[in-house]
Amino acid sequence: MVLPDGLLFNSDNSKVALKKKLMTECNLHTIIRLPSSVFAPYTSITTNLLFFDKTGSTKEIWYYRFDMPEGVKHFNKTKPIKRDDLKCVDEWWSNRIEIIDEKENEDSPQTYKAKKYTYKEIEENGFDLDLCGYPEEEIIVLSPEETIKNYKEHRVSLEAKLDEKLTLIMNLLEVKE
Repeated sequence: MVLPDGLLFNSDNSKVALKKKLMTECNLHTIIRLPSSVFAPYTSITTNLLFFDKTGSTKEIWYYRFDMPEGVKHFNKTKPIKRDDLKCVDEWWSNRIEIIDEKENEDSPQTYKAKKYTYKEIEENGFDLDLCGYPEEEIIVLSPEETIKNYKEHRVSLEAKLDEKLTLIMNLLEVKE
């Protein structure tokens, strides 16, 4: 089943009841998160592939975030997603392992490209299925004083590196001042 983020991750009562019903009457075993451009230009909403069967209720759900392939900026009508682009999903599907994202810095929260969650964890989280999402860039806005201070610190450091390289070049070329 293909579902947009809004339906899958909304927390109003009717959406929660729908997700709970799906998970108790079916085995929702895998959710593949697709990039937002997969259905461009028709929509930029991030879309998900849900895999479930009628073998029983959900015990655990595996998530896998399909990132843009190397060298691809986005998908659209003229550059659609191709079956070949999904090789990484096929490889992961056959050997499901947890994949931890690299942190940009120690203060960033831990995120996952692939992870398994139990029904109990999802239930305790209010049936919010917004897991293994796309990392969001954190924008830090500095005050004018902090901006000027940072600029001055970096300028001094960069000028010192430039002077060092220039001296090295001058020595190699035996240039006298």
